[in-house]
Amino acid sequence: MKKQELKTPCYIIHKSKIIYNLEILNDVINSTGCKILLAQKAFSMYSLYPLIGKYLTGTTASGLYEARLGKEEMGKENHIFSPAYREDEIDEITDICDHIVFNTPSQVKKYLPKVISKGKSAGIRVNPECSTQEGHEIYDPCIKGSRMGSVSKYLYDELFDCIDGIHFHTLCEQNSDALEITLNAVEEKFGKYFKKLKWINFGGGHHITKDNYDIEKLKQCIKRMQDKYNLTVYLEPGEAVALNAGTLLCSVLEIMENGMDIAILDTSAACHMPDVLEMPYKPPLLNSAEPGEKPYTYRLGAPTCLAGDIIGDYSFDEPLKIGSKLEFQDMAIYTTVKNNTFNGMKLPDIILEDNGNYKVIRTFGYDDFKMRL
Repeated sequence: MKKQELKTPCYIIHKSKIIYNLEILNDVINSTGCKILLAQKAFSMYSLYPLIGKYLTGTTASGLYEARLGKEEMGKENHIFSPAYREDEIDEITDICDHIVFNTPSQVKKYLPKVISKGKSAGIRVNPECSTQEGHEIYDPCIKGSRMGSVSKYLYDELFDCIDGIHFHTLCEQNSDALEITLNAVEEKFGKYFKKLKWINFGGGHHITKDNYDIEKLKQCIKRMQDKYNLTVYLEPGEAVALNAGTLLCSVLEIMENGMDIAILDTSAACHMPDVLEMPYKPPLLNSAEPGEKPYTYRLGAPTCLAGDIIGDYSFDEPLKIGSKLEFQDMAIYTTVKNNTFNGMKLPDIILEDNGNYKVIRTFGYDDFKMRL
């Protein structure tokens, strides 16, 4: 299939860009001996799991269903973390996961016998109380009152006699300087336990495949834990696997005016790219510029009933027309995993582009809306 034959809206995942990212991550694995997992919460296009599995160590999950997906579709190392586990799910979780990371000492105490009986590895998530983020509290696990990880004053020596590892995740789209700062805090607060452990998990939020990422500093952080404490180091990036590897192709349905030109699209920020409203941020759009930089400026919005379902204001070289195609960038991550059918909006098709050929991986219809209800 050719691009002009695609029905909009649709997500287009570019296989060559996925491979580009995977090769960078695989180089980190090969040059340091660390292990890198796909964080499925950012990208769960399981038709690509056999490809991803050729480069990475396995998958990590935030709950039972993600864990099942990783087990069934990649079948390599399978890790999980949850702030609290359900009693009616823990048997299946300990069956299919290799590493189970707990959030509190009481969760360790409650479920550790089950983990040990099945020969699996248990760890605990810690909160180093060291924030390196600015302006995004919703994504900052180190803010006051955070439920993500236990702080040092609630941990004790005996706990680390019966678990294998320690996990922390405090970053969000950050460089390795933020990791270095965080690792220093983790070592200061919890380093006394490291000699008892087998592994340490640096979590996610590492923008390893971004152009300006300092990979050498990342490697130094990894080697430091390996050489000083003889720990196996895990990383679990999500965005880095599919960064800049996907787009969202859509069409203009209508153009109107209300103090400015407004284009109504067949896609929705609320339904198809929720981070635009949650983060919030303005997604890059191919062949566009900031308002006023080019001759024709439009506000781009959705056909939903939500007044705030606005993607942003953009300018163009030529006027938009009904039927014009627009292509939002970096739409592989946190889109297909978070999209929804609010207002009965149709979910975009998922397309794989490989060397100029476009293959429909999944298409959605009325039943996908109805069966959620």
